[in-house]
Amino acid sequence: MAKKKTELEVTLESSNPEVPRPRLSKLIIKNFRCIGNKPVEIELDDIVVLVGSNNAGKSTILKAYEVIMSQGSNAGKLSIDDFPNGEIIKGFYPEIELHTVVHDNSPGERWIRVDEVTQEKYVREQWIWEDVGAPKRRGYDVEQEEWSENVPWGAPNVANSQRPQAHLVEAFENPEKQANEITEILSSIISERVKSISTNKSRDESDEGETDYEKLLNSIQEMQEQILLDSKEQIVHAENELSSLINDVFPGYEVKFDARPHEDLEKSINLFKAKSQLLMGPQGGYQSSIARQGSGARRTLLWAALRFVNETELSKKKKSERPHVLLLDEPELCLHPSAIREACKSLYDLPKNRNWQVMVTTHSPAFIDLARDNTTIVRVERSDSGDIKGTTLFRPKRALLDINDKKRLKLLNMFDPYVAEFFFGGHSIIVEGDTEYTAFKYILESEPELFKGVHIIRARGKDTIASLVKILNHFDSSYSVLHDSDRPYTNKIKINGEPKKNKAWTSNEKIIESIRMHNTPDKVRLLASVPNFEEAYFNEEVKGEKPYNALMTLTEDTDAFDRVRQLLKALIDHTASTPNGCIEWETTSELLTELENRGTDELVEPL
Repeated sequence: MAKKKTELEVTLESSNPEVPRPRLSKLIIKNFRCIGNKPVEIELDDIVVLVGSNNAGKSTILKAYEVIMSQGSNAGKLSIDDFPNGEIIKGFYPEIELHTVVHDNSPGERWIRVDEVTQEKYVREQWIWEDVGAPKRRGYDVEQEEWSENVPWGAPNVANSQRPQAHLVEAFENPEKQANEITEILSSIISERVKSISTNKSRDESDEGETDYEKLLNSIQEMQEQILLDSKEQIVHAENELSSLINDVFPGYEVKFDARPHEDLEKSINLFKAKSQLLMGPQGGYQSSIARQGSGARRTLLWAALRFVNETELSKKKKSERPHVLLLDEPELCLHPSAIREACKSLYDLPKNRNWQVMVTTHSPAFIDLARDNTTIVRVERSDSGDIKGTTLFRPKRALLDINDKKRLKLLNMFDPYVAEFFFGGHSIIVEGDTEYTAFKYILESEPELFKGVHIIRARGKDTIASLVKILNHFDSSYSVLHDSDRPYTNKIKINGEPKKNKAWTSNEKIIESIRMHNTPDKVRLLASVPNFEEAYFNEEVKGEKPYNALMTLTEDTDAFDRVRQLLKALIDHTASTPNGCIEWETTSELLTELENRGTDELVEPL
């Protein structure tokens, strides 16, 4: 059998096959590129979506992640351009810290801290660059409560070989580098698949119980050892000659040639030639390398590669397979509108096999899927003083979304892929339906400077309002909600001669319950149009094409325009007065009283 590990070697993998692989949980960055001395913390998940304005530092975060995950001779090396302002200043060295959640004590008790909130065990590692080139790696010693030059999991090449293999696809990188990344993704998957096919062959079909791949590794090892044996005489001669020459300057010194077989044979061989290429072009016509294709073609090929990864047999991942992390800058670039939904699905499906993590930067709400439960959304912002901050806006587990919430949000994403626009900043206003959405949009377009930065979120139903409220609560920021009060009873069905309770009225309680979950409920303004938007502000129920007819009313009726404008201002400024027709409420009894004051007929939906 091929010798793959020495007995003293330590890996990230637990010796117990039932213990899950360690999980990367947090990235902390200081003094790296545009990130200054104030640390930026990024919570890691299967999928991390970085949102924020241009030049806020999102791409820098992707690069920092790649640096500590990179392999080979240039692993972890920085150039002077990676230092803040291109200068090396003592006390302001680039630092990247990584937290890794572990599920047993395999790294050693001295490295393991227990999170007080989650009770998860985690290990802290740090990389510091005091000069251009490679970093110093340290581990946090919990027993000594200080950073140590000793590190968990042993030498960097040991630990990094078990960490995710990083694939960084930058937004405006040169075509050759983009082509190499796409080729690398496919090559690594195909190579693993070839090995998997070989090792999955029945041992009964192979000689001495060995697979074809294992026999190949053993043959290479035997050849290496034989070559070293045959060359021993020449090696000893060279050692003696060099030692004699060195002794003239350094008496008593000798030179030894440390000639040993490569311990990790799998790294010493390549299944394909070093410069393998992907070619693309018309069938039967000229096919050129993808570096010579247009930006759209390269990005399309990237999505095809990711779909291949999703659909390959390797999706049935084994614990021993190398994990991967895709770092993708602005996935929406060069995509035709019809391809955006399919591209988004490919991204979110990638971690399903537990062998991939994804981190993307985006300016497109279409790449935020609120219905997924493995996604962290982080807003990256630059303050007026220049500091960069990463704020975790959303983690589904913390938002306490139930099954029905996820179903509603999934449907809402299908009908309105831009519903997640509120993640990108500004003041958010949730409205119930198309009519108020259209009316408010008209007001915004009429006075863009007055209502700058306002996001109108169309829930398309009362129950979905409650689901969206749970997400906005996660921001711990101020927002507003407008919905129809509706009437408590319906004339459509009667039970023992009495009107049946109206489901729309019952949903009011769900909305207020969700708002009470906010850490500071006073930050939320909840307004109800009584009994509905059309009757409250247009003095009549709009029939037929409600959004269009409401729009026509606003263009022709200045009084209606002013009422809706006042309502919008009240939703933005929580201290502003509300127009007649709506009520700010905290209990459904307040809504009921408002309707009763209008007359008993207001309690029953008209036929």
